[in-house]
Amino acid sequence: MELKKCVAIITGGASGLGEATVRRIVANGGKAVILDVSEEKGVRLAEELGEHVVFLQADVTREEEVKAAINIAIETFRNIHVLINCAGIGVAEKVLGKNQPHDLSTFAKVIQVNLIGTFNIIRLVAYKMAENAPNEAGERGVIINTASVAAFEGQIGQAAYSASKAGIAGMTLPIARELARYGIRVMTIAPGLFETPLFATLPEEARKSLGEMVPFPSRLGYPAEYAHLVQSIIENPMLNGETVRLDGAIRMQPK
Repeated sequence: MELKKCVAIITGGASGLGEATVRRIVANGGKAVILDVSEEKGVRLAEELGEHVVFLQADVTREEEVKAAINIAIETFRNIHVLINCAGIGVAEKVLGKNQPHDLSTFAKVIQVNLIGTFNIIRLVAYKMAENAPNEAGERGVIINTASVAAFEGQIGQAAYSASKAGIAGMTLPIARELARYGIRVMTIAPGLFETPLFATLPEEARKSLGEMVPFPSRLGYPAEYAHLVQSIIENPMLNGETVRLDGAIRMQPK
């Protein structure tokens, strides 16, 4: 699938990995729909990048908001060829805290946003993608999710986050197998330590220390490198049903 012929929806597209992906898609001739809860950042990015980008405010966990956004996207650009799921939250909390056990509502919220939110938009966008005319290779669409290395090596305090990301990795293959008949590919990226807004709040010394944990290159990953892999997945028709680690060979320690 050629990026310059694609219309892509990017959840969490107003910042971090999502923003870098929006920028790469537009730079390569594609059209992007930013789906995010942050109106200020989303509007600013859309205005900066011009007519081939539209911002739509929506919470991925809310069915009606997502449906409305998808309909507007199709009205604006006619089709949706690609979905990139970058929306997510992270909470650090131990199962056995100092004064009480892990808050159940916190665990549920992380699962709701990261896992159920991802599934919610997959099912709704795939329903529309199945109506696309296939290209010469028979492709109708590509869906790319974002897990994490925490799906495989979750650290202490990451029970909720790791469970949500492991769920994303776990549903990749069965969904890919189901949607194969429609010419829709499904992939997941599992990033390691990346320079995102969360890491930007840390002191420089702490960021440097985290980067040195990565075997090579010994630094935090750049969002543009995530976006580069997104492009490679879109353009390579044999990539399907797999979770790809993007982590510089890091394997996370317990803490």
